[in-house]
Amino acid sequence: MQLYIKNMVCDRCILVIKEQLDKAGIEYNSVSLGEVQLNNEPTPEQLNNLNNNLTAIGFELLDDKKEKLVEKIKNIIISLIHRNEDGNNKKLSAILEERLQLDYHYLSNLFSATEGSTIEKYTIRQRIERVKELLTYNELSLSEIACQMEYSSVQHLSQQFKKETGLTPTQFRELKENTRKPIDKV
Repeated sequence: MQLYIKNMVCDRCILVIKEQLDKAGIEYNSVSLGEVQLNNEPTPEQLNNLNNNLTAIGFELLDDKKEKLVEKIKNIIISLIHRNEDGNNKKLSAILEERLQLDYHYLSNLFSATEGSTIEKYTIRQRIERVKELLTYNELSLSEIACQMEYSSVQHLSQQFKKETGLTPTQFRELKENTRKPIDKV
């Protein structure tokens, strides 16, 4: 059996979820982004206890199939962008179809209807947040960041960055305050 959890987007989140599963007495096999593989089916009382504890700390158990699918789409995109997971130079649409075994048009329409935004716009926002992170570290040149993030050119990265943030990458790098958003708020 699997549980799906909304807003579980980082390694620290995985540790928090494991702690809550242990607290609720729910045995699990593995915990990954947005997903928990259970050893056996929890009791309704255990699920209710887990859900209450998760809600109190900003997470949410998902039970709607469409919400679960949208969360899976988000987690795949986050893994590709923020964890530098290799997409083998495939288009995002092909990766989503392959991993979810569903037609991309269906996934795209479902995502748009649920989130009020397209998969492409969500992906762009995640990429820009990753670029912000890399700019904040100040370890890579803009050319290296563009290459790492698979932009066709520095100019393309700069244009997309300015369109999303209102700043050029150089202006952002010079800011003293952190204007990055948490991954789950993108």
